Amino acid sequence: MKATAPGAFRAQTPVLFDRASDFIARNTFERPTLVLELDRVGVQYDALKSGLGDAHIHYAVKANPDPRIIALLVAKGSHFDCASRAEIELCLAQGARADQISFGNTIKRGSDIAFAASQGVTLFAADAPEELEKIAQHAGGARVYLRVIVENSQADWPLSRKFGAARGHILTLLEQGRALGLDMVGLSFHVGSQTRKAEFWGPVLDQIASVWDAAQEAGFDLGLLNIGGGFPAFYGEAVDAPTFYAADVMRQVRARFGDVAVIAEPGRGMVAEAGHIVAEVLLAARKSPLDLHRWVYLDIGKFSGLAETMDEAIRYEFVTDKDSGEMGPCVLAGPSCDSADVLYEKQPVQLPLALCAGDRVIIRNCGAYTTTYATIGFNGFPPLDVVVI
Repeated sequence: MKATAPGAFRAQTPVLFDRASDFIARNTFERPTLVLELDRVGVQYDALKSGLGDAHIHYAVKANPDPRIIALLVAKGSHFDCASRAEIELCLAQGARADQISFGNTIKRGSDIAFAASQGVTLFAADAPEELEKIAQHAGGARVYLRVIVENSQADWPLSRKFGAARGHILTLLEQGRALGLDMVGLSFHVGSQTRKAEFWGPVLDQIASVWDAAQEAGFDLGLLNIGGGFPAFYGEAVDAPTFYAADVMRQVRARFGDVAVIAEPGRGMVAEAGHIVAEVLLAARKSPLDLHRWVYLDIGKFSGLAETMDEAIRYEFVTDKDSGEMGPCVLAGPSCDSADVLYEKQPVQLPLALCAGDRVIIRNCGAYTTTYATIGFNGFPPLDVVVI
């Protein structure tokens, strides 16, 4: 692929027509439903792979573990980042090889480590002394990469300090792992979910490079860099097209780390744009005639698929049949009897003033973190139906 100058990457634009939208337009739905276009996942994989070059894609299974997605990606040669025994079993059942799977959760049950090792999985993540001891006990000699806490993330959904070890602690963990007989192969990090611009990776990569260089100077021959996820989806605000975004990230990686083996773990950027949710307005009302904003209640909320509206971090696009009319701000909420089930209040959503109960609402680009980021039926409201086309 011919190199493109930094800053010359074209912006991702919304898809005005796609098979999922067409299917939704031609059908009726009795309850909230995700319509997922499988071919679109393949298109996104190819686009990201083109930009990432010789880096291995380890699809973040948690983003959408539909077996049909896994089977498609197996056929394309993808590798997989798994967070649990169940995800490992899912990938193996769809034809993935054990050497295509990394056990990327840094918090693992010992018996699950043993299971993974028994199936032939050899690559594990860790960020703490006890985790290294568990891996050594249940998967002796395994290849291990250490997750590093990074700061100054400019992602829409920055990740917390739940995962990763402080940079100053990495050399100690590398020494411990080596003493336990583990093959300490490299480092990993996560720049934060929905990092909309590739340029935001620079300061984070600088942090990791300093740790990497210190480890090399201390005698650790690291050879694997796991750059995690962060590849963005289109939610109405321009992002670089996936091939150009991934190529820019890899340009920055190579500038700092040279010809090291690289793993990338796209999840959202792989599947979000492949699906849209069909929802329905249950109620549109004001709490008082003096209220500035209406409240619009949908038949889907935080507990039935839209958990990523927490703190209003991910701001979905909403489309209705009345969008040609006058628009106005509203507070958007879900249907459950929990006061936390409010989707957008700090930044009200612009919706048609004529919107009323029974109207259909399409929530665009919801293929990631919706089908499983949900209860099994809080308040009796069912989890999402899923239609794959």
